[in-house]
Amino acid sequence: MSISSSQPVLLPQEIAIQTLRQSLRPGQQQMADWQTGTLAVSAVPGSGKSTGMAIAAAILLAKRYVRIVESFGSPSSLDAIDLFAHAPGASGQLLLVTFTRSAVANLRGKIRQLLQEFSIPAQGFLVYTLHGLALHIASRHPQLSGLDLERLTLISPNQSNRLIRASVEQWIRDYPDLYRQLLEGRQFDGEETERLRRQSVLRTEVLPDLAYTAIHEAKSSGLMPEDLRRLSQSESSRVASHLPDYSVLTIAAGLYERYQAQLRMRQFLDYDDMILAALRVLDDPAARQFWQSQIYAVFEDEAQDSSPLQTRLLELLAAHPTDARQPLNLVRVGDPNQAINSTFTPADPAFFNAFCQQCQAEGRLATIEHAGRSSPIIMAAANFVLDWVNGQLGQQEPRQSSRESTRTAQDLPFRPQHILPVPPGDPQEGANPPPIGTGLEIRFPPDTVQTVNLIGRRVADLFAQEPEARAAVLVRENRQGRFITQLLRQPEQYGIEVNLSALGIDLYDVGEHDRHSHVPAEMLTLLQFVDRPHSPDFLKAALQLLVDRQRIPTQDLNRLVSLPEQFLYPGPLDPPQPEPILQARRYCVGLLRARLELPLYQLISFLALTLQYDQAELATADKLAERITRQGMGRLSLSSMIDALSEIVQSERFEAIEPDEPDSRYLRPGQLTIITMHKAKGLDWDFVFIPFLHEQMIPGNLRVLPQTQFLGDYTLADVARAQLRASLHGEFPIPDTAAAWERAKALKTAEEYRLLYVAMTRARRLLWMSAAQKAPFTWSKPESLDHRVPCPVLPALCQQFPQALRP
Repeated sequence: MSISSSQPVLLPQEIAIQTLRQSLRPGQQQMADWQTGTLAVSAVPGSGKSTGMAIAAAILLAKRYVRIVESFGSPSSLDAIDLFAHAPGASGQLLLVTFTRSAVANLRGKIRQLLQEFSIPAQGFLVYTLHGLALHIASRHPQLSGLDLERLTLISPNQSNRLIRASVEQWIRDYPDLYRQLLEGRQFDGEETERLRRQSVLRTEVLPDLAYTAIHEAKSSGLMPEDLRRLSQSESSRVASHLPDYSVLTIAAGLYERYQAQLRMRQFLDYDDMILAALRVLDDPAARQFWQSQIYAVFEDEAQDSSPLQTRLLELLAAHPTDARQPLNLVRVGDPNQAINSTFTPADPAFFNAFCQQCQAEGRLATIEHAGRSSPIIMAAANFVLDWVNGQLGQQEPRQSSRESTRTAQDLPFRPQHILPVPPGDPQEGANPPPIGTGLEIRFPPDTVQTVNLIGRRVADLFAQEPEARAAVLVRENRQGRFITQLLRQPEQYGIEVNLSALGIDLYDVGEHDRHSHVPAEMLTLLQFVDRPHSPDFLKAALQLLVDRQRIPTQDLNRLVSLPEQFLYPGPLDPPQPEPILQARRYCVGLLRARLELPLYQLISFLALTLQYDQAELATADKLAERITRQGMGRLSLSSMIDALSEIVQSERFEAIEPDEPDSRYLRPGQLTIITMHKAKGLDWDFVFIPFLHEQMIPGNLRVLPQTQFLGDYTLADVARAQLRASLHGEFPIPDTAAAWERAKALKTAEEYRLLYVAMTRARRLLWMSAAQKAPFTWSKPESLDHRVPCPVLPALCQQFPQALRP
């Protein structure tokens, strides 16, 4: 029995819905008004896109609840679990998908809170990460998915993972001719030492990097090894004459085949397998109809970071269960200008840009351009960078394909979308706060030490004015953060004029704390070396760890590991070696001596001290040693320790000692947080400092390491990525080696500028940027300074905002 009345009577929930909708910004209102079909939402930084999606979801659920009440009089007679199965016109759950587990918890919490305020049951919706959703679907249908969680182990392999290494070794044995071609490179005189060095480079660097990149790119796009071979054939007749041709995708296909065989043999699956398993389930008509009937609509957050395979999964779930002609019920929310993962993951902002263009042609594009996070001057600076980069890089030739030959937004580094201040009466408290001083400060100090000194002085001055404010230094790489932390913690030793600790200002280096989670992997690396010191792979991994921890100088490790015995135990007739090699030898021999002289249960603690772990890292190492000793149950051996560590590292079941949730640690009032630009995405601070903005870092260049230059002036992994991306964008034939390398360099440049844009838009009231006149070429040697050219956008910013330049 439905509710009827001669006068329209609004339920309390309807009044609350209207009130909440009126408080939204225009683009957010379009999300809240969504009823059916596709909708693309392109949102600028600080516009509250995730909050807007939570509100839109809550309003949609509330409207469906109201329709139930109007149809049935009261939901009290309905089973709570099946409440939304009775929604008129459409049944099923609202599915929300986001990028991280913490984002899932935040989104779910916001929706529940809003529904509680509406006095509506918190039901009718599901929130998952993409991989969590895929696992949920695949595990419900093990026969269709082929996924048996009781038998299979989930892994997340990187370039150094033993599966990748084993795949490389098998490929070398199976394809000696292709391997010989790589070994000879551009030219080779047959000298034995050089041959051994090249073998080490290929086995431990070039081929693992190619395997990791190509497999991840191909697998996440639904491409199998045979697809890579077909693509390689389409390119092979068009190879550029001035670059050697190694049939990169053919090599990648062989590595991919052997990697898949390794997964099957060891009963492992990776994260891409979870998506593929879910898609196998949805290939079955009955299973597909079941899941489509369970889901009313799909809302996706951070859509700019989706891969083609992930997008396909969501599109299948958003389709009508019985009528394929019906439009997808799919809302995708993202910001292509914050796509900062595409050069090391399969994510590509071009896909979301294409979705936005398609929706725009259909009148289904919403833009959220108003943002309340930052002062107007900071937004103006970010908008200027966007326009300047598009103007500079937009002059390049667009890609050519069978489907397009004119430049579109997909070809530009940035989607042309400015950040605008919120209109008067916006409900956000403290929106577009007034700036501190001019709000934008740009400096060119003489060197990196003076850069840190200027940061310290400015931080002290700012916190003296506002002790409860939040501040952060954003760096491009963790070694820069380590340098800043070292100087600010020991100001007298390095000539820093202020002591932040004495002023009560806490210093939190995120990279320093993140390193604690790497303790098991680092211990495994060193134990594998002391167990098999003559293995070139294990020796090189141990030396690389010592370099990364700044225990030994950076040097050509491949030459050292080409003859392990000669390096570790030189004879009287061997030539004298320079000090960096002697220092590396002393560390390695010391590790081997400890293996012979110390009890096994003390070995991990000794290794931790050798790496000069800090207090928290030492505590984590002690926890690890205790667990392994207990697991050995009185029969501890080096091989059992290595096996236990391997299991811990691969299964990711060991957690470092950490006190708080990450975001709360990064955003404490009265604290200066030192964090990378990538990790800062999604966060904001009152004062943001971005030092060391040099051209070699941003935009930088795709670097061809000296030890790999015998192959040519490009990297196989980046060529493979560019060729695979081209095929996914419909280009046929795919670009040859030279064109693919140029494409890879353009992708790198565009993403680095987007990363700078993300960093700039973390600031609320003050954005401080600098490029020292003298800086190191590599941050593994921060003391080696020479002249460095600033990031090209900095002089342009100074010209546009002359008041920002500081002496």
